[in-house]
Amino acid sequence: MRVGLFGGSFNPPHAAHQLVALYVLETQPLDELWFIPTYTHAFGKSLVPYEHRVAMCELAAAALGPRVRVSRAESELAQAPGFVASRTLDLVNHVIAQGHAPRLVIGADILGETHKWYRWDEVAAAAPPIVVGRAGHLLPSGASETGIQMPFVSSTRVRELAAAWRAGDAGAEQQLAALLPRQVMGYIAREQLYP
Repeated sequence: MRVGLFGGSFNPPHAAHQLVALYVLETQPLDELWFIPTYTHAFGKSLVPYEHRVAMCELAAAALGPRVRVSRAESELAQAPGFVASRTLDLVNHVIAQGHAPRLVIGADILGETHKWYRWDEVAAAAPPIVVGRAGHLLPSGASETGIQMPFVSSTRVRELAAAWRAGDAGAEQQLAALLPRQVMGYIAREQLYP
């Protein structure tokens, strides 16, 4: 199966993530697109617990239909002996070992950070990237993208708005509602995330 691997912290998953997933699935030769929440952040960023991020991704994916699903591959890899950190190359090899043909779905902003990735050239060879433009980010010289630019939505800003909303700021609630899937926003409220 041809699978688009859309990995990230998804802390939380927002409407731009949904737009990317739908766009890629509808324009690229893929059978499925998988949201893959990182188990731990490779660069040590603080995240809400993995199970919450998986649950929010499942809510975001459900609105996009049966060809979009959430993979727990990062959790599976984290249970393996010798696990050190979430590495995309390990994920790609794991998906290939299951008999799938992966493509890595990334934003244009990521191309400027590939020097930080573990064995990026091998990742790109095994799972050729599908690069989606992102407002505010220029592509490095020689790179190509899908031809569309997704809106810039900052997960940091979403978390700030969620904290303000939970503290009673009605203006923050309105802004947040424009950035988050409704089901994800409800989950954040129920689980009291992002205080």
